[in-house]
Amino acid sequence: MGGTEHLSVRRAGATLILTLNRPEAKNALSLGMLVGLYDGWLAADEDDEVRSIVLTGAGGTFCTGMDLKALAGKGMAGEQYRDRLAADPDLHWKAMLRHHRPRKPVIAAVEGYCVAGGTEILQGTDIRVAGESATFGLFEVRRGLFPIGGSTVRLPRQIPRTHALEMLLTGRAYTATEAAAVGLVGHVVPDGTALEKALAIAEQINACGPLAVEAVKASVYEAAEMTEAEGLAAELKRGWPVFDTADAKEGARAFVEKRVPVFRRA
Repeated sequence: MGGTEHLSVRRAGATLILTLNRPEAKNALSLGMLVGLYDGWLAADEDDEVRSIVLTGAGGTFCTGMDLKALAGKGMAGEQYRDRLAADPDLHWKAMLRHHRPRKPVIAAVEGYCVAGGTEILQGTDIRVAGESATFGLFEVRRGLFPIGGSTVRLPRQIPRTHALEMLLTGRAYTATEAAAVGLVGHVVPDGTALEKALAIAEQINACGPLAVEAVKASVYEAAEMTEAEGLAAELKRGWPVFDTADAKEGARAFVEKRVPVFRRA
């Protein structure tokens, strides 16, 4: 089913689960992890049986950011992937959802640390669940660095600017409760249950018409960069064709017949 030594992949029904799997390094991003992530995004979009994606981390940690040594391909940990990075120098940004957006909804299930590059990847996901002891933050300025994974652009568009600037400029840690209060995550659940909650949300999405789900997601992101009038026009362009699909007709019939609809991406 794909994956690498630092990124595991498995299916749960119509959901593809990508797990950052380097717990001994608190799931710091290695080149193998980034290659696995990007391949996972592509695999999900290419498989019509996959309707949602859940991203999580192994060992009670989500991700603590970039492992610069591994990214440079130095040592055995990244050597076998250097040709992939050479062939596509943008691969790491695509893996981190900076330069790539999957068609399928992406749900983050966060336990433990989700900091630096972890918080940057988080901003590329669509729905976010956190265990109550999870920790968030963009620590780069404390080290004299810049959060170049997209946070100075995306974060102020996702949470109020005053909160975005405080997070970016202080480099302090945020609790899951604080992250939820400013809108960075949508759900805070008991520790150890973030994946369970994310999969429950995924099942709700999977029960919906896949063509409609993908069109709605695309419309939301497309319209975000438009004026209201432009966004409304773009919404009609994306939305009207959905009404002509077999899925839409099945949804209407199922409603009338009081049964669960069976969608077939048609």
